[in-house]
Amino acid sequence: MLVEMWSDIICPICGVTQHRLRKAVAEFEHGDEVEVIHRSFQVHPGIPPEGITQTQLSRNAGMTVAQMEAILRPVEISAEAEGFGDYHAIDRTLGPTDLTHELLAYATEQGKHHEAWVGMFRAHFGTNRQLWTLEQLVDFAGEIGLDRDEARAVLKSRRYRRQVEDEQARAQQMGAHGTPFIVIDGKYGIGGGIGTPALVRAMERVWAETRPALSMPFGEGDQCGVGGGCAS
Repeated sequence: MLVEMWSDIICPICGVTQHRLRKAVAEFEHGDEVEVIHRSFQVHPGIPPEGITQTQLSRNAGMTVAQMEAILRPVEISAEAEGFGDYHAIDRTLGPTDLTHELLAYATEQGKHHEAWVGMFRAHFGTNRQLWTLEQLVDFAGEIGLDRDEARAVLKSRRYRRQVEDEQARAQQMGAHGTPFIVIDGKYGIGGGIGTPALVRAMERVWAETRPALSMPFGEGDQCGVGGGCAS
């Protein structure tokens, strides 16, 4: 089973949802047959490179501080209660993540897919770490075992820019208007953040619909089983 999750690294609902997804896979009966792949979706491309606080971003969107806190404080509480650790959805600085996603694409090609995605979510929301400028990203690349000089060259060349854009375009073609956006086996979509039990149920339903148990209406005869034994 393939589970794809489109996210932006600065999306607070994405940070807690990816944590829940990993827990759901661990709880799912067939979790060892599930592959989770993260995909890129930039939600705030217009943020200035020097960064902006969550409060400023919300005000620019026409929200009051009270409205923002009513949405994001429960996200923080849930994330911490579910084992993420400290979760900074409000007291943080955001920046444009085009280069961030390009580093994630490079890390994936280098076999560091989950280290990069999970590490970035944990760094940004766990410690309010800023991960969008060239030097910030090069430092992060080195921390997860990537070559710093090569990472810098990759980001300067914009080698993965088209790949990142194509990933977002694909999600939008499937109906995504924001993040998180989860697709199971290429045709079952979940828009927005949901809890771990709901994610487990979704995987169970897809598994049952696409991998039905074999019906044996005529019974069974003598068999030789795994391990060499034969019986009537």
